Amino acid sequence: GNDYISITSFPHHPFYASFPLEVPDNWRWANSYNLPVDEMMAVIDNAIMNGYTVAWASDVSEGGFSRQGIAIVPDENAAENAGTDQAKWLGLSERERRSTIAGKVGSEVLKEKNITQEMRQLAYDNYQTTDDHGMHIYGIANDQNGNKYYLVKNSWGKTGPYDGVWYASEAFVRYKTLSIVIHKDALPKETAKKL
Repeated sequence: GNDYISITSFPHHPFYASFPLEVPDNWRWANSYNLPVDEMMAVIDNAIMNGYTVAWASDVSEGGFSRQGIAIVPDENAAENAGTDQAKWLGLSERERRSTIAGKVGSEVLKEKNITQEMRQLAYDNYQTTDDHGMHIYGIANDQNGNKYYLVKNSWGKTGPYDGVWYASEAFVRYKTLSIVIHKDALPKETAKKL
């Protein structure tokens, strides 16, 4: 039998039912079980804490997925991401702000967006979230400020400062996960009952 299960989180389908994710890479139209985003994140944590890895399909085209081995969702409207020159910051276009922030990813801790279920859906509907990369989440780490990151093994070889490992923030994983595949035994019992 199949010991693995695919999970996603998009409210345009009913939760706790399965559906084929409408993305170009899903050529087999494989079904994913649909969970609320908080529950999907709990599934990832439960898997990692119990010694399982998580196959992770995510969008890496975003500016926050940097060659510096960090994947975050910087809040381009947060004044604290601007550094000292806030007046200049307020005059920048959104594109200029994004590029300024992209230059800081990996070198300083940036304030991130608070990711909701609606933001996930919007990015999906606008084709801002595209299915373009499969990786493995295999651990959890915290930075010096207590922010949580997932350890991601990338398939690009030993690139970046961490030899092919990326630190993906909780916000990034909440926002840009298309789907995850885990062993059925890695599901929390309460979640398994609902599927």
